[in-house]
Amino acid sequence: MARDRSCGFRSAAMPLIFSFILLACAAPRPAAAQVRQLPSPAPEQSAQPNLAVGRDGRVYLSWVERLPEKRFALRFSTKEGARWSAPRTAAEGQDWFVNWADFPTLAALPDGSLAAHWLVRSGPAVYAHDVKVSRSTDGGRTWSEPVTPHGDGTPTEHGFVSMFPAAGGALAAVWLDGRGIKGGHHGNHGRDNMTLRFTAFGRDGRPRPDALLDERVCECCQTSAAVTSEGPVVVYRDRSAEEIRDISIVRLRGGRWSAPATVHQDGWKLDGCPVNGPAVAAEGRRVVVAWYTGAGERFRVQAAFSEDAGESFGPPVRVDDGEPTGRVGVVALKDGSAVVSWMEKTAGGVEVRLRRVRPGGKRGESVSVAATAEARASGYPRVVKAKDSVVVAWVGGTRVLTAEMPLR
Repeated sequence: MARDRSCGFRSAAMPLIFSFILLACAAPRPAAAQVRQLPSPAPEQSAQPNLAVGRDGRVYLSWVERLPEKRFALRFSTKEGARWSAPRTAAEGQDWFVNWADFPTLAALPDGSLAAHWLVRSGPAVYAHDVKVSRSTDGGRTWSEPVTPHGDGTPTEHGFVSMFPAAGGALAAVWLDGRGIKGGHHGNHGRDNMTLRFTAFGRDGRPRPDALLDERVCECCQTSAAVTSEGPVVVYRDRSAEEIRDISIVRLRGGRWSAPATVHQDGWKLDGCPVNGPAVAAEGRRVVVAWYTGAGERFRVQAAFSEDAGESFGPPVRVDDGEPTGRVGVVALKDGSAVVSWMEKTAGGVEVRLRRVRPGGKRGESVSVAATAEARASGYPRVVKAKDSVVVAWVGGTRVLTAEMPLR
């Protein structure tokens, strides 16, 4: 019998078998994961989206809105089924530093309280700004007076914040700190170093003295934090004396931070910041880190898995489809796999995509979430795990949009 490339066999002697095969060919195949759009609560002229998940599984979406008279507001909403709640305001003011890559965040803590951060200008220099943090204990109806987590008081750059629960559920934060850089990082030319710093907040809401975690890091790539069953981990783009800008991790154990360790030796040498930070997620002792690299002029998005709370990592799995621009996100799933989000170039522009990957290298199909733009105004897509789906937020045109992909 000759094999027909379309499907089935050519045979005049076996009409019954041929009919069954035709029926099998016509039967629907399992569909790829479907992304469904969620009506966004964010209006036009909204940007800088972020997502967070509380211990109860509630998903929070936050974004920045431009207001008249050069004012800005940090708004947020909670996911209620296939809808978002009416927006509330976490903070509003003038003199904000609003940047496509260095965006505000909202964190949901184990005790049910919320924390929000944003940036406020602290001097005439372009990159002179302070971090401001406010807390809410009533679901976001009211917010505390903001405090600054860093105590240096210098009109220099502070930003790229990640907030997370520390020991006992207290609020903790890490950020990039340029207190030692004269003239801002664009005028630095390698003379001084951007640093990574940490603080925890006391029961009175005041920050404790900040601690140095890494004395030389990439100047403007996002940080990311997750909490394992053994304690928090933080990932960021490092910077060696030879200008190698690979991804490093630090771990908090017994009240002490580990020395920085490289997640994977990409060897990306770059005389400047790619503005493309990593993302980390954890499920128990399992940790997954996703990142963008251009080592060897081969641009790719990778993910690496750890089974020992971030102490060591297996070989990376390539995630992208061949033309990535990075801007990654990641969620860890209970079965040991992860879903990575990133931006991928297409013939028509750029898409936000998702892909499920496993530690052994097995990859699911990539799923297109939506078209976006490569421009800075598109910002960074965000992704979190809800109860039985992955929720995504991104900028489409001139507003924040949202969608979700059911997990199977």
